[in-house]
Amino acid sequence: MPPLLTDPSAGGTLLAAALIGGLVRGFTGFGFAMVFIPLAAAVVGPAAAVGLIWIVDAPFSLWLGGLSARRATGREVLPLLAGSTALLPVGVWLLTRLDPALARWLTAGAILAALAALTTGWRYRGRPSLALSVAVGGASGLASGFAALGGMPLAVFWLASQSAEAAQVRHNLMAYFGLSTLVSGVVFLGGGLVTAERAVLALPLLLPYGLGLLIGARSFHLASDRLFRRIAYTVILAAVCLALPVW
Repeated sequence: MPPLLTDPSAGGTLLAAALIGGLVRGFTGFGFAMVFIPLAAAVVGPAAAVGLIWIVDAPFSLWLGGLSARRATGREVLPLLAGSTALLPVGVWLLTRLDPALARWLTAGAILAALAALTTGWRYRGRPSLALSVAVGGASGLASGFAALGGMPLAVFWLASQSAEAAQVRHNLMAYFGLSTLVSGVVFLGGGLVTAERAVLALPLLLPYGLGLLIGARSFHLASDRLFRRIAYTVILAAVCLALPVW
C-alpha cells in the first residue's frame, strides 16, 4: 500500500514536501524538485521519487507553460530544449546505474560552483551563444534524468545574465518546463520511472502542490527584482545542502 496510508510519518513528509515545493516553484519558477526529491527519495527511493515528481508536476507545468509561452524568449528556450532532449535519456540511464552517493556529490559540487560564481557578481554580457544554450540544455537534461534537478542549470543560466529581469526569467522557465514535460514524459515512461502505482501515490499530493503553486505565484508580484534574486540564491544554497550525501 502507498506510504501515505501505511506510514503517517512518511505520508506527512510527502505532503509537506509537495506543499513547500509548490510554494518555491510558484514564486521563482523553479525549485520544486530541489525540495521534493531529497525528502521523497528517503521515503520511496530515488528512482520512484523522480517518477513521482513528474506525475505530480506535469499537469501544472503544462498549464503554467501555456500561460507563459507568449512572453517567453523563444530564441533562448528552444536551443535549451534541444540540448535537454538529447541528453535526458543519458540522465535516466545514469539514474539506474550510477552510484547514488556519487551522483549526489556531483550534483552538489556543480550547484555550489555555479552559486559561487553568481554571488561573487559574475555575469555574462550580451546574448548567450547557441552553443552555450545547447550545452546548458544538455546539463539540464542530464540533471533532470538522474536527479530531477533540470531547473537548476537553467535558473543559474538566466540569473547570470546582466539583462535578464525576474519576470522574464520566470516566463522562460515556465515555458521551458511546459515543453520539457512532454519530452520527459515519453522518456520516463520508456525507462519505467512512471508507473500506475506511482500515479496512485501521486494523487493525494496534487492538492498541496497546487495550493503551494497558487500562493507562490501570487506572492511573486509582491517581490522586487533584487528580492527575487536573493530568494533564488537561497533556494540554490538549500539545494546544495539537501543534495549532500552526508545526510
